[in-house]
Amino acid sequence: MNKKILKFQIFSFIFTAILGTLLHFIYNWSSNNLFVAFFSAVNESVWEHLKLLFFPMLLTIIIGYFYISKETSNFLCAKTIGIITSLLFIIIFFYTYTSILGTNIGIIDISSFFIAIILGEFLAFKIMASNMHCNHKISIIILIILILSFVIFTYNAPKIELFRDYVSNSYGVFKEV
Repeated sequence: MNKKILKFQIFSFIFTAILGTLLHFIYNWSSNNLFVAFFSAVNESVWEHLKLLFFPMLLTIIIGYFYISKETSNFLCAKTIGIITSLLFIIIFFYTYTSILGTNIGIIDISSFFIAIILGEFLAFKIMASNMHCNHKISIIILIILILSFVIFTYNAPKIELFRDYVSNSYGVFKEV
């Protein structure tokens, strides 16, 4: 086991947990700046909360590229799989438990955020340790699609449950009058 990779994954968890938590508030702190909306939550929809996880984890890919990508041949793929796993966990867990309980509970939502980070970073670590071969171009394409999706759907959200702000019953950054 490579201790440098393990240390980086622990850093990635801490970094994502702290920055993701801050991103929940930064849009409001910025007086609803439309640029800040690109990477922070603009409402209480599940979709917007996925940004709290995605963008900090994306930054750890950029940081890790310079710090540990030479330690393993599958860094980019492992981190991309970790991100996808984390995002899917949040979506599946949220809709499963709220369907069972009939409501959402803040402490469960917050806990699931941290569990999702742990899950994604742990899986990325295991993949990096395995030296599994992968196609870096596919990882880059997936990350670009996710970035574009977050940008497009923040400013032009589809009218489906994933994008609905359960507090204001609105979609995306623009509130309908």
